[in-house]
Amino acid sequence: MDCYCGSKKAYIDCCEIAHKNNGTTETAEQLMRSRYSAFVLANGDYLMETHHTSTRPIKEKKAIVKWAKSVQWIKLEVVSTSKGQPNDTEGAVTFNAFFYENGKVDVIHEKSAFVKENNQWKYLGLSN
Repeated sequence: MDCYCGSKKAYIDCCEIAHKNNGTTETAEQLMRSRYSAFVLANGDYLMETHHTSTRPIKEKKAIVKWAKSVQWIKLEVVSTSKGQPNDTEGAVTFNAFFYENGKVDVIHEKSAFVKENNQWKYLGLSN
């Protein structure tokens, strides 16, 4: 099965690796892609684990999972990346996540900020 993140790789050779290894990825983009796949799978534990501790929305976990299950995910489109490489400590990824909800297609357009915490990429939140 192709990976949900649109990498053209099989899920088992792509995001599943990160899902089984607590979000260990080499780049910020890989983490962002694995988080998109976690939304598709409504994997709230992974979404919390890969969210930086300073901004982690623990109290919103159930609502996030409920919403992720309520929509039909269509595709992920990576628009651009800035830094976020293995030797960087921060990076940003701009993306479009398309989904179907309430009879219409909608899109989340976001520039996400990522930082390394304990030498592991974490989602920090929206980037400026």
